[in-house]
Amino acid sequence: MGLPLLLCGIGASPACAQSASRSEPGAVQEDSKARPIDGVAARIEDDLILESEVRELAAFQKLVDGQAKPRLDLMNELADQWIVRGEANTAKYPRPSAAEVDNAYQQFVKQFGSPEEFQKRCADAEITDAAVRRELEQQLYLAHFLDYRFRAAAQVDDKQVEKYYNDEFAPQLKARGEPVPPLEEVEDTIREVLIQRAINARATKWLDDTRERLKIDIVPQGSGS
Repeated sequence: MGLPLLLCGIGASPACAQSASRSEPGAVQEDSKARPIDGVAARIEDDLILESEVRELAAFQKLVDGQAKPRLDLMNELADQWIVRGEANTAKYPRPSAAEVDNAYQQFVKQFGSPEEFQKRCADAEITDAAVRRELEQQLYLAHFLDYRFRAAAQVDDKQVEKYYNDEFAPQLKARGEPVPPLEEVEDTIREVLIQRAINARATKWLDDTRERLKIDIVPQGSGS
């Protein structure tokens, strides 16, 4: 699942997502008029995924990882985004504020070492600054909603925390030759890691189940209209 990661109810009709798009009110869309609407990549229920969306996601993945996933994986990720976005839209879940997006953008740029290196990588990936912000805003929105949707059911007990500490946390630090802090110092951090795992597992299962009920027609590349 491409969402951190990643609803109005699992049993709700998938058609409730049909009115949601990647450019909903409040989304970052500085260069939206310049984005080409150049063909249909897939049809989901009675909605569309455009080739421009596929290209933008591929460019963002190239910026982050050095290469994009195969086209089918991109289509599956966009379908998952469509599902979550539709549920979030139906639930009237608020989009990230401009300040949240700005902070995410600043933290993202820092990962590249310098603004110059970031701009170079953007040029290599053929992605605009506005598209980067748009993708980050999308990730924030969907990840926050999935956390809201599944956190209450993602319960972690003390035994799970202790098991993770003994089986994963401590051995990893020892393998790197680093000191192992006592459990009580890292308990809250470990608990949050396990909660996020549980959220991701529940979200992945929900998305897989929902996707199976959807009518998704992928248009062969170059034949969309």
